[in-house]
Amino acid sequence: MSRSSVRDLTQGNPMKLILGFMLPLLLGMLFQQFYNMVDTIVVGRFIGLNALAGVGSTGSINFLVLGFVIGMCAGFAIPVAQKFGSKDIDQLKKYVGNTVWVSIAFAAVLTAATCILCGKILEWMNTPEDVFKEAYDYIFVIFLGIPVTFLYNILSGFIRSLGDSKTPVIFLVISSLLNIVLDIFTIVVLNMGVAGAGWATVISQAFSSLLCIIFIIKRFEILHLRKEDLKPDFYYIGRLCGVGLPMGLQYSITAIGTIIIQTAVNGLGSVYMASITAGSKVGQFMCCPFDAMGSTMATFGGQNVGAGELKRVKRGLFDCILLGIIWSVLALAIALLFGGDLASLFLDPSDPKTAENIELIKEYAGHFLVINALFYIPLAFVNIVRFMIQGMGSSQVALYAGVFELVARGVVAIVFVPIFGFEAVCYANPMAWILADMFLIPAFFACYNHVRKRLGQ
Repeated sequence: MSRSSVRDLTQGNPMKLILGFMLPLLLGMLFQQFYNMVDTIVVGRFIGLNALAGVGSTGSINFLVLGFVIGMCAGFAIPVAQKFGSKDIDQLKKYVGNTVWVSIAFAAVLTAATCILCGKILEWMNTPEDVFKEAYDYIFVIFLGIPVTFLYNILSGFIRSLGDSKTPVIFLVISSLLNIVLDIFTIVVLNMGVAGAGWATVISQAFSSLLCIIFIIKRFEILHLRKEDLKPDFYYIGRLCGVGLPMGLQYSITAIGTIIIQTAVNGLGSVYMASITAGSKVGQFMCCPFDAMGSTMATFGGQNVGAGELKRVKRGLFDCILLGIIWSVLALAIALLFGGDLASLFLDPSDPKTAENIELIKEYAGHFLVINALFYIPLAFVNIVRFMIQGMGSSQVALYAGVFELVARGVVAIVFVPIFGFEAVCYANPMAWILADMFLIPAFFACYNHVRKRLGQ
């Protein structure tokens, strides 16, 4: 194996290792957010408002389906991280080999189902008639690209599970820049409309997958499979599904909760809708560090559980929580000082209704952002503890936290929004995070003690 590529997280100072692994992930996530903004601008400027609305209307179903794929692929990488930590290379390769068959099966079923039901799904979501065609043309192509999404996320997940968080970020940046170029080429030059934006995304992801394959061939001998590694084995397939399915469902459950809240928000009127949308976009940037911390804990926990280093698991968890608390305080200060102004960056002053209410929207968006930021410490616990539990191999337990979040958002949307309106929406996320923590924190210690007994420590 190439020592310049592989990073062993079972040796050395946990805080230093966590920061070294997390920062490239954070840069990649921030870049992805910036890219999404540019992608939206290209569609809106070169095709028009209906195209932008059509693409935007697919966001929740996109998150629901592709989030399931991304979560499942992250789960497939956890046994690989554990076997790398225990230096059991034979079993590591068998997990990688059996991931091929599991991924092919799920990719085929999901692609067929979503493409066949694409129109019905948009109807169930009450997609407006004037943007239905644009929504269908875009999301159908995205669904066709599900196998490519599987391929990229599996390969990048394997690379990260072996301790290399930098290379997938480099490939992400290259892919995103290519996506922007292809957006302009397919939309402006080839006049393909929103379908062109979809094909640009799929082709760019295929290119990043190719980069991952080349990199693995040249730098990761540990992932070079033998014929016997590709032989289907129901033990490994069952283990992969046992870890991957709960993680995929967790992402989908989060998406369902978001859809429920968005439905409640839609009943409050355009000013509140614009305020929460703008505040949420700022929040997505501010929450990127928590997402990076969570992904780091999954790999750190997986490797150290595999190595039997449970003291390092607990120390790494506490070190990461400290980082989460520090960022939570800084983020709250940013929200208090600049929340409304930051939200205004996502508003369109050329729209007459927005221009007429811009100060009110800024005020509401800033308030929404501050209320959420007040509870970023519970959010830090949700991401860090949940992903550590998953890294330890207990994805089924972590899935229940998603159910708690769904229940909290559902109660807020159904019970409190009709009574308290906008203010209730502001507290929907905090309630979800607190309820999840009430389950996750004791669950971590239960899982920790279970692993400790299993290892005889």
